[in-house]
Amino acid sequence: MARRPADATEIQYYHIPSFTFTSGETIPIKVAYRSYNPSAKKVACIPTCYGGKINTTLTFTEENAALSSHHVIVVAMLGNGESSSPSNTPNFPKILDYRDCINAQYELLMNHLHITSLDVILGFSMGGQQTYYWAAMYPSFVKNAIVICGSARTSGHNYTFLEGPKAALLNSIDYQDGAYKAIGTKPLRGLRAFSRAYCAWLTSGAWYRERHWEKSLGYKSIEEYITHESEPAFEDWDPEDVLILARMWQAGDIGVTRDDGDYEKALAGIEARVLVMPCRTDQYFLVADSEVEVGFLKNGVLAVIESVWGHIAGGGGWGEDTLWMSRRIEKFLCE
Repeated sequence: MARRPADATEIQYYHIPSFTFTSGETIPIKVAYRSYNPSAKKVACIPTCYGGKINTTLTFTEENAALSSHHVIVVAMLGNGESSSPSNTPNFPKILDYRDCINAQYELLMNHLHITSLDVILGFSMGGQQTYYWAAMYPSFVKNAIVICGSARTSGHNYTFLEGPKAALLNSIDYQDGAYKAIGTKPLRGLRAFSRAYCAWLTSGAWYRERHWEKSLGYKSIEEYITHESEPAFEDWDPEDVLILARMWQAGDIGVTRDDGDYEKALAGIEARVLVMPCRTDQYFLVADSEVEVGFLKNGVLAVIESVWGHIAGGGGWGEDTLWMSRRIEKFLCE
């Protein structure tokens, strides 16, 4: 999405020999990450999003971008296939919780990189949800939080949307109720069906009405766009990674960081300054939901991305939208 910064490291791994998940299992895990501009005094962390890998999470780290003056650690959330996941870790839990991701990232920063505070945590989509969890779980560790097209609690509408792509994969003929694993084949038909069920929600009705599949991406038809752009999106993914992350997304609610489960009090307890950046046409994380969440924050600021690119506007790489976001983030961090 963004070009690689010149001083970027290769992907590295921090191994935690004994990590206890919220579900109770204790196993060895690894956390994958890359470090950029390590000599900088200010430190930023960017967790990956759904469908994202470390090397596609470079937005705002490049030269002249919002975080170019920071030491940036891009970290793969558990379950994404780079950090420990069902696909690469024996006895990986059946249920993954955002708290597991944040606790693993905290160990990476504190015990391995010896970072004792973050000037900013920034995340898009599921990365935005992780950002909220970070600010709620480690309030004294995080100074600034930037949530891009994300939420502190997954809405019922968002939860229900995810049931469609999940069902397309789970009921596909080649997924075989999970039996595909025994014969060592990948359910490509199921993964492609997942992507087809997913793709209409990525942008917006206005995006299709304005024919951006043709005007911006160069496809001759919507079917060509779906076949060549959307359908292959998860072909390289392990289906169990796709599913465990979708379930974690559905269960997102920072209320669980409190003993009483109160989501509103969890938001009110965040000490960090929080910039919340929904997209006007996002069909996952609605502006109205972000407005409600900002109302509970002590130090919350709402900045709406005015774009027809819907959810993926927040992921960067869309020209004027990314430039606007970068400038708005710079302004927030300088205030």
